Amino acid sequence: QVQLVESGGGLVQPGGSLTLSCAASGFTFDINRMNWYRQAPGKEREFVAAISNTGGDTDYADSVKGRFTIFRDNAKSMVYLQMNNLKPEDTATYYCYLPTRASWGQGTEVTVSS
Repeated sequence: QVQLVESGGGLVQPGGSLTLSCAASGFTFDINRMNWYRQAPGKEREFVAAISNTGGDTDYADSVKGRFTIFRDNAKSMVYLQMNNLKPEDTATYYCYLPTRASWGQGTEVTVSS
């Protein structure tokens, strides 16, 4: 059974940083591409970042490019999202997503506010 458990969200001031974590289990992690999505209040869920199974290929939404970094540790079955220079518009619930199984985590909330 696929399980994706996000953590690391919280309240941060504009310009601050957070690192989100996603602990994966129930599937062969190191052969799977992993994604991060987010959903702001009243808005549709949107793509944030993706990483290939080896970590050698990454992709980002234009809105986060240059500020966010996705990376993974296959030995620990973990995927991360390092978020720098956070803006109020980054406020959302962030979700880990496994495309091959269409599986979502429960999400972790990020609030960027002074």
